[in-house]
Amino acid sequence: MAGRNDRLSNQFDWRVRVFDSLSLPTLILGKDKVIVYANEVAVRKFGMPVRNLMGKSCHQVFYNSKEPCSPNICPLPKVLEEKKGHSTLRRIASKDDGEIWEDRVFSPILDDNGEVMYVMESLRDVTRLKVLEKELKETKEFLERAVESSACAIVAANRKGKILFMNPAAEKLFGYSVAELVDKESVENLYPPGVARGIMKKLRDEKLGGKGKLPSTTITILNANSEEIPAEITASIMYEDDEEIATMGIFNDLREKIAVEKKLKQTQEQLAQSEKLASLGQLAAGVAHEINNPLGGILLYANSILEQMNDENPFREDLEYVIEDANRCKEIVKSLLAYSRQTSPIREIIQFNDLLEQSLMLIRDQAIFRNIKLVRELSDDMMLVHVDKNHLTQVCINLIMNAISSMNGEGTLTFRSYRNKAARKVYLEIEDTGCGIAEENLSKIFDPFFTTKEPGKGTGLGLSTAYGIVQENGGNISVKQTGPNGTTFLLELPLFVPSDNSSFMPLEAGDSQVKDS
Repeated sequence: MAGRNDRLSNQFDWRVRVFDSLSLPTLILGKDKVIVYANEVAVRKFGMPVRNLMGKSCHQVFYNSKEPCSPNICPLPKVLEEKKGHSTLRRIASKDDGEIWEDRVFSPILDDNGEVMYVMESLRDVTRLKVLEKELKETKEFLERAVESSACAIVAANRKGKILFMNPAAEKLFGYSVAELVDKESVENLYPPGVARGIMKKLRDEKLGGKGKLPSTTITILNANSEEIPAEITASIMYEDDEEIATMGIFNDLREKIAVEKKLKQTQEQLAQSEKLASLGQLAAGVAHEINNPLGGILLYANSILEQMNDENPFREDLEYVIEDANRCKEIVKSLLAYSRQTSPIREIIQFNDLLEQSLMLIRDQAIFRNIKLVRELSDDMMLVHVDKNHLTQVCINLIMNAISSMNGEGTLTFRSYRNKAARKVYLEIEDTGCGIAEENLSKIFDPFFTTKEPGKGTGLGLSTAYGIVQENGGNISVKQTGPNGTTFLLELPLFVPSDNSSFMPLEAGDSQVKDS
């Protein structure tokens, strides 16, 4: 009998030693929630010996409370009823350590009949895990807010190309809603055919930006209306265990940037043109004055000799050629003087449409309009301009004659005027049905002495002079469109808006009473 008792005692001691060796604080509770035993870790945690813990209820030890925990938060009733383990996560406020989180696991200890004798409660401190979860959640929320509020369009897709995510900027850029695309459409639909595959090929090329990286690249994307939009993309592949799981693209709309660059280029070209005109104008004025005097003498003496010759004189024809060429030189000198605009401009307030009508009347050879159909699409709005009428008439005549020349004297010439009151601008379009302007010549047409006409047919000063005159009057002249079916020149001038206390009388064509220098 003594040997059997020794074995039982040793067996009991062995089980106690196992219980005490558990790494988690563990209590043995009776069915009435009274502590019947605690392991060494629990003793250290609660700071009192086993004998002081035994006999106390768990809520007295944990919460220093005489009232038991509510069945809604205490798993012990369920363990007794269901005879299986349950757990609960409890937050404990501590003055010293702040907030503490514990995961409490309740496990039934059954007798030989399968009935619950005791309940073992183990406590695992999960504070660090909860802090990490909280930090992870906050980081995730921050990243989500950053992505959602990003001015760049961001799109993510899975390895099969199905769209997983679009931020509001992407919805605006592509013209789709998240509901329309996410998990429904392929990312390939956001590009012209073949572009998406090209991007993936570059992403996998480690020579470009590294594995799974695509540096900033200019591409074309498609919006919901199938409109092509120039964009800049930076993309990457997301990996998991070195396996591709998703892709992400960041897009920037380049339309505004391109428009600004185009405007800047036009401004730079206009500035360069103005500087070129100014310097050449000074040169032209000097050359014209130097040539004018000897040229006048040549014509005077040549005509005097011609008058004294009879028709049979063998030198008469040669002298006529001299006079003809001298007169050509005189016209070139006149163009040079007009180009340099040596005369003082006289500005007056006139109706915009009157510029065109006066120009048409001043064209000497009206026969050139015989095979030309004139179409007037002139606005009836009040469109006043404060300009040098004579100089602007010269511009209109030049544009009309160029248009007729491009049509070889046959076709349709359309005049279209309108205004933009908000921008304080008036516009005149002169549209012909001629041969158009070659693309390689478009950047040169306003250059002095540039002409595509045959030698002796033009000086190349017409459009450059017109450009300078229009700029001097605060306007602009440009080619709106050109092609094999014709060209449209656009003349733009400031709209004159009288102040409330001003008094003026708009001038009729040919009237020049109201002027200022």
